[in-house]
Amino acid sequence: MATTPMMPPNADGSVPAAPPLPGTDMTSICFRDQLWLNTYPLDRNLVFDYFALSPFYDWTCNNEQLRARAIHPLDFSHISKMTGVEYTLSEVMEPHLFVIRKQKRDSPEKVTPMLTYYILDGSIYQAPQLCNVFASRLGRALYHISKAFGTASSKLEKIGYVDSENDSPASEAKPAKEAIDFKELKRVDHILASLQRKLPPVPAPPPFPEGYAPPSTSEPSENQQPEAQPATN
Repeated sequence: MATTPMMPPNADGSVPAAPPLPGTDMTSICFRDQLWLNTYPLDRNLVFDYFALSPFYDWTCNNEQLRARAIHPLDFSHISKMTGVEYTLSEVMEPHLFVIRKQKRDSPEKVTPMLTYYILDGSIYQAPQLCNVFASRLGRALYHISKAFGTASSKLEKIGYVDSENDSPASEAKPAKEAIDFKELKRVDHILASLQRKLPPVPAPPPFPEGYAPPSTSEPSENQQPEAQPATN
């Protein structure tokens, strides 16, 4: 099996210091080594060596111990007997897609998934965690919902403003019809007064018939008609 060289020793022959441990959230970066891709084929046998060059690789994993012993780092017969952090190749679609899962092994049967990485056409990415995906989708949904409510609110305000403008002329026209024009009223009074002056005076009322007794001082009701007293001899 062809393998890529391990970390070269320092000039004084000492073992170089291991790179820092990868962070939990490294979804904002990707890794690609075009020189390695031009030198070695990217297949299931060498894909782990290529992944080990990236900043996503944890040098304290069990796979690195197998590499130091010249054992294939993905040999399940050896790695299943170890405990600790390890990497496993979960899905392969050569040569375009490789999915590598980081997990913690407590026993040959018990493993706890930690992170997932994928190599797409030679570029290595960290897959986002499920909680981050939900948070991002919920944040985007809330943004669009808030924007929709804001748009609807602004349109309702415009509709209410137009309705108030349409109602205001009608409400203003109604009092205009009921308003009294005092100039016109004076003009009518003047016409009636001039006509009254042109008419002859009102004749005097005729005298009461003989023997008619005027009614008592108490005024009759509106519906009650005064009765004439019978004439006495």
